[in-house]
Amino acid sequence: MDKQPAVYILASKRNGTLYIGVTGNLVKRIWEHRNHQEAGFSEKYNVHMLVYFEIHEDMIAAIIREKQLKKWNRNWKLKLIEEQNPQWEDLWQTII
Repeated sequence: MDKQPAVYILASKRNGTLYIGVTGNLVKRIWEHRNHQEAGFSEKYNVHMLVYFEIHEDMIAAIIREKQLKKWNRNWKLKLIEEQNPQWEDLWQTII
């Protein structure tokens, strides 16, 4: 998954605070969130559990998808997560 465009959703806990992001290197970016490498939303609200991600062919597609997901209402986002990850497991171990 190195250098592959991806959209991801982090959560503080099951049904907790959500963060949606886009990156060209999913492993590196999630590591940064988990280790509080940058001050911001995920650090402030302790949002570091990877609960959903999508791999895209190119960064343009990933950015379009990120913007789409950010416009969704909360229930749609929760349904998306639960369709792929019904137990809200931290997917970090699946990508490293």
